[in-house]
Amino acid sequence: MADAKVIPFGDEPRSRRGSAGGRRQHAKDGAPKRSQGAGAGAAAEPGPGAGPGPATGPGSVRKPGPLAPVPELEPEAEAELEPEPEPEPTSGWERRLAGGLAFLRRRVTGEYDIDEFGYDQELTDQVLMSLIRPLYENYFRVEVKGIENIPSDGGALVVANHSGTLPLDGLMMQVAVRDNHPADRHLRLLAADLVFMLPVVNELARKAGHTLACAEDAEILLQRGEVVGVMPEGFKGLGKPFGDRYKLQRFGRGGFVSTALRAGVPIVPCSIVGAEEIYPMIGNSRTLARLLGVPYFPITPTFPWLGPLGMVPLPTKWTIRFGEPIPTDGYPPEAAEDPMLMFNLTDQVREQIQHSLYKLLVQRRSVFF
Repeated sequence: MADAKVIPFGDEPRSRRGSAGGRRQHAKDGAPKRSQGAGAGAAAEPGPGAGPGPATGPGSVRKPGPLAPVPELEPEAEAELEPEPEPEPTSGWERRLAGGLAFLRRRVTGEYDIDEFGYDQELTDQVLMSLIRPLYENYFRVEVKGIENIPSDGGALVVANHSGTLPLDGLMMQVAVRDNHPADRHLRLLAADLVFMLPVVNELARKAGHTLACAEDAEILLQRGEVVGVMPEGFKGLGKPFGDRYKLQRFGRGGFVSTALRAGVPIVPCSIVGAEEIYPMIGNSRTLARLLGVPYFPITPTFPWLGPLGMVPLPTKWTIRFGEPIPTDGYPPEAAEDPMLMFNLTDQVREQIQHSLYKLLVQRRSVFF
């Protein structure tokens, strides 16, 4: 028997091998039958139009017939197409636009979180802080000192002086903590009842993280690990005459000290210089205050004489200094009920703030520079 001529399938074009080797043919019984490729070392089955070959047996090789021409496949048809990723914004304005659209989508669909006090952190960071920040950076040019005295984690109670006729000092202190603390901490302010009685101010204060100045709310926030801000002078400090500027008023009954003792968090004294001069209060109309239901009705060199224009604050230079923290975790739990201890700690905090105010005033070159 003459030697059969074996076709070297390994030399076929890539497209022909791929189509023949990957093709499945079905037998009469419906079972798929895979054609053998060159790697198996066997001859291919005859293509269409080929005559019957000799019977095969042990040691014999079937003589293949001529292969039918197979059309060439385009390279694009062989490769599996993958979806291209969407291009990411490259420029700054494109990123801001994309972030703004994503923010609006979450607001419309309600995909944002608020806590039980109404605090909306995303709205505060993206909108409210952006509205206050130009006043903080460009108008009052606030300088911050001692921000490292606020702990990086865990609760802390920031106690500050209060002044300025309108409570802008609390907002500036909130921006100072948010923009300067290395751990990106947020300040939750305790506000007076009047804040939550005003129609629009009520909603904005809740969204910005402010809550009612009561021991229960403050203790919940501190035990949760939040940084809480309080201004114990209240309206007595906010509406004091210009002649009493930078003279601390009474700090109440020391309720903030009791709250810090129960939560076991440090007390961080804070001194704010510059807020006293934004609205120099030279008088107080008690009659108008009673009619309007407010603690005082301020009279300044520009208000109410210039109307709404008189409500524009003077562009004073501010300094906010956070002092050394006073620890409270070393006291026993019953210390919060000790009136003498609360009095001593309250006086210690007040004296530390007052001393820092005098020191900052001596270092200040000018009210406006």
